[in-house]
Amino acid sequence: MALTPAETPQTPVCVDELSAAGLLVEATRALAVRRAAEVAELELAVQWAVLHGQPRDERDPMVSPGGEGTPSLREYAVPELAMARETHPATTRALVADGLDLVHRLPLTWAKVRDGACEPWVARKVAVLSRRVPAADVGVVDRAVAAAIAGHAPATVLEIARAKVVEADPEGHAMERERSRHERYVTLSRADEFGFRHVIARVRSGDAVWLDALVDRVADILALEHGHDHNRGELRADALGWLARPADLLRLLLDHTDHSAGDSDEPADSDESDESDEPSESVRPLWAPEHLAGTVERLAGMSPRQLAAMHGRGTVFVHVTEQSLTRQAGIARVEGLGPLLVQSLAELLGHADVTIKPVLDLAQRRRVDAYEHPDRVKDHVWTQTGGDVFPFSPRTASRDRVDFDHPTPYVPPDRGGPPGQTGAHNSGPLRRRHHRWKTYGGYRCRQADPGRHLWQTPHGLCYLVDHTGTRTLTPEQAEVMLTAPDGVEIYWP
Repeated sequence: MALTPAETPQTPVCVDELSAAGLLVEATRALAVRRAAEVAELELAVQWAVLHGQPRDERDPMVSPGGEGTPSLREYAVPELAMARETHPATTRALVADGLDLVHRLPLTWAKVRDGACEPWVARKVAVLSRRVPAADVGVVDRAVAAAIAGHAPATVLEIARAKVVEADPEGHAMERERSRHERYVTLSRADEFGFRHVIARVRSGDAVWLDALVDRVADILALEHGHDHNRGELRADALGWLARPADLLRLLLDHTDHSAGDSDEPADSDESDESDEPSESVRPLWAPEHLAGTVERLAGMSPRQLAAMHGRGTVFVHVTEQSLTRQAGIARVEGLGPLLVQSLAELLGHADVTIKPVLDLAQRRRVDAYEHPDRVKDHVWTQTGGDVFPFSPRTASRDRVDFDHPTPYVPPDRGGPPGQTGAHNSGPLRRRHHRWKTYGGYRCRQADPGRHLWQTPHGLCYLVDHTGTRTLTPEQAEVMLTAPDGVEIYWP
C-alpha cells in the first residue's frame, strides 16, 4: 500500500543525521509529498476551470482544452493562472486539459493518482494519448490503465494505453494514421551551449534514402582532406552543411568525379560521331533527366554573383559589445540561436554576402505620430526589450512574428491624440495571442520606462517584466508604479 502524506512526518528533517534506513524512509516520504503536490496542482487547475466555465459576455471566447465530455472554460482565464504558477500559458493549458481528462474521462485512473499510488505524469501522458478517443469509448483505456499504473513501469503502462486507444477507437486510429501521412516537416532546434543545433525532419522514405546517400558521398570526399582529424559523424554533419550551398556542392562533386572513364550507358553502335551538340534520346543515360543538358548550360552561363544568389537570402541579428568585437573574443547573442562565441560567428556568416547595418544608439528617443511602427523603431524596441514582454514568456519569438503593441492605447491625432505616441517609450513586442489577451482579456499593461513593462491581471496579480525576466510585485508596489508621473522611473530592491 502506498504511503500517503498524512502518514509521513511533517517536521523538517536534517538528512545529515539520518542512518541508511532513515534515508530510505525519508525518500519514500519525499516521494509521497511530491506526488501529493502534483495532485494538488491538478485539482487547483480543474477548480479554476469550474470557476471560469461561463463566458462573461458574447465577446468572451471559450476553449475546450480537454477531450470530448470535458467542460470548457474562458480562454482569458488561462494566462492568469499561468502567471500565478510562473509558467507559460501553454504549459498551464496542458495542465488544465490533463486534469479535466482525468476527472471526467479517466476516473479510475484519477483515483489511483489521488491515492498517491502512481506517478501523476504517467497518468497525464495517458490523458494526452487518449484525448481523441470518444467519451463513450474511453472507458476501455481507463480500466486497463487503472489496473496497471500502480504496479508496472511507466513504459509498460504507456504501451498498454496505446494499445487500448487503438482498440477503443479503430476508426479514429485509422484517420490519425492517414493524417500522419501528410505531417511532414523540417525544423531546427535551439542552439546548445556550444553553438550546435539539431536538424529534425520527417520526409518520405525514398527522399530520406537519397539524402542519406548524398550526405555519405560528400562525406567521403571531405574525408580525403579532413579524415585524419574528423570522425565519420563530423564528416557527415559537415556534408549536410554543404547541401545549403548548391553552387559549392556542385563544384565539389565535379572536382571529385572521374571524367576520363567511358560512359557504359552508351549503345554499342555509337562509333559513328553525332554531329549535333545536343544529346539525343538514344544516347542519354537512363538515369539522366531530360532537362540535364539544359540545366548544365544554364549553370555554365551564370555569373558568380548569380551562383552566389542560389544560397538564398536571410537576415541575422547579432548583438555584440564593442569590446568583444574589437578583441575578437567574448560572447555574441544571435537572435533565434542564442549565445555564441564571437569566434563562432565566422562559421555562421563565412559563406554569405554580409550587409552590416549601423549599430542602434539606444540613447536616442525615436518617436513618430503614426500608429504603425517604422522599421527603425521596431529595431530599437526589439533590442531594448529582447523579445515578447508578456509575463513568463520565453524570449524565443522572432521580430517578424510579434505585434508591436502600444501599452498606452494609441489615440489618432484627429481625435485629440498627442504627437509622438509611437516609439520606444510606448511599445512592447507581443505574440498575436498575447496581444489579444492584453486587449480583450482585462489585463492591464503599463510601460514603466524603456524596456520595463508592468502587468496587472484581472484579479490583481502584478508582475514586472524587464531584462532580468519576470518578477512578482506586491499590489502596493504595482500601484506606486502605475500611478507614477510620466518620466519617473521607479526601481524596487
